[in-house]
Amino acid sequence: MTSRPRSRTKREPTPELLALVASRFRALAEPARLAILHALEGREHTVTELVESTGLGQGNLSKHLQQLHACGFVSRRREGLFVYYALADKDVLALCEIMCNRLETDLGASHKIVAAR
Repeated sequence: MTSRPRSRTKREPTPELLALVASRFRALAEPARLAILHALEGREHTVTELVESTGLGQGNLSKHLQQLHACGFVSRRREGLFVYYALADKDVLALCEIMCNRLETDLGASHKIVAAR
């Protein structure tokens, strides 16, 4: 079974919608939160595992996880004494990939300009 791409309809951006979009982008504007999202790409992790993989302190990590959860980027579930975090939707990583590709293109163009001098 193949998955079909989601149908996206173009919305007229109301001020309220733009404010919501901007708040989501603000959440992604922090390198530590991007590192957390990429650490969660393969599987769910506990806070301890995320501390090890990101190098962030536990308090700092917890603050970022709370914001990512509030924005709907990560989900969490409790199992005994542990809380497991996972990506709520992998589309957030697609946003990162789009920007990485754009940066590579821009960097390539800059190198060509410099090389032509």
